[in-house]
Amino acid sequence: MSTIPWQDRPENSKDVMWRYSENPIIDRYSIPSSNSIFNSAVVPFGDGYAGVFRCDNKAVQMNIFAGFSKDGINWDINHEPIEMKSGNTEMIESAYKYDPRVVWIEDRYWITWCNGYNGPTIGIGYTFDFKEFFQCENAFLPFNRNGVLFPQKINGKYAMLSRPSDNGHTPFGDIWISYSPDMKYWGEHRLVMKPSPFEQSAWQCTKVGAGPIPILTNEGWLMIYHGVINTCNGFRYAMGSALLDVDSPDQVKYRTQPYLLGPAETYEMVGDVPNVVFPCAALHDTEEDKLAVYYGAADTHVAIAFGKLSEVIQFTKDNSL
Repeated sequence: MSTIPWQDRPENSKDVMWRYSENPIIDRYSIPSSNSIFNSAVVPFGDGYAGVFRCDNKAVQMNIFAGFSKDGINWDINHEPIEMKSGNTEMIESAYKYDPRVVWIEDRYWITWCNGYNGPTIGIGYTFDFKEFFQCENAFLPFNRNGVLFPQKINGKYAMLSRPSDNGHTPFGDIWISYSPDMKYWGEHRLVMKPSPFEQSAWQCTKVGAGPIPILTNEGWLMIYHGVINTCNGFRYAMGSALLDVDSPDQVKYRTQPYLLGPAETYEMVGDVPNVVFPCAALHDTEEDKLAVYYGAADTHVAIAFGKLSEVIQFTKDNSL
């Protein structure tokens, strides 16, 4: 038995990824103060799972909260936001925190999020136990979003994907990679991936951004990402996948032309921000060939989708731009 959350593909379904039948797994009102809970990250922890959750309160103040689960489906989320202590800096100012990612690297869990410091930038912190948290220097100047760390050093350096942006609802966005010797100073910025031409793959023609922590496979780094099209009714977010070179992840080997999952269910199409599938975390079991992706649905709930890891990889190769 796999230890990650799982539900078999529905009978007669040929989709490469399919939704959990009991979605959404976290309701917008799961803690007393919340207006919405979405775009959140989870990792294996102890005999279950821990996570960092975006919870916007009823004043729509954005913050991140710790949570715990035995099965990865049913979650107990703390009712108070994470309080940060000083890590590698005394400057831990934060007007808001949202869209976290979490990854284990070497000896601790690292958290990245969109941090409010004179505009959105990439905040970094760490924890050993999901009880005490330490905030470090922001990775980049404003404006930036979607900071996603790789789970191991590449050529001896920490590596992070990000999406430089502007101060609002950015009508553009490319995926970049940056490197650091110490999780404090970042440089060697390289372009990874741009939006596609409208004629070739319109669902990702406006902007793209990294999603869950990349997964190391025999075919390269599997990067689940979101793509956006600007429609007559606003932005529409869907989920795709790419394979990056293992040693030079700025090199894209394959990239899906069709999306893996797009907003189609009511909980993805109706909410605070309609028509959004926004992946932020993934659990995988290579031996069992299983992949579980957590995603924000309509900026309101947390949902989960499943797929066979080998099938997602093959789909990415067979349906590449």
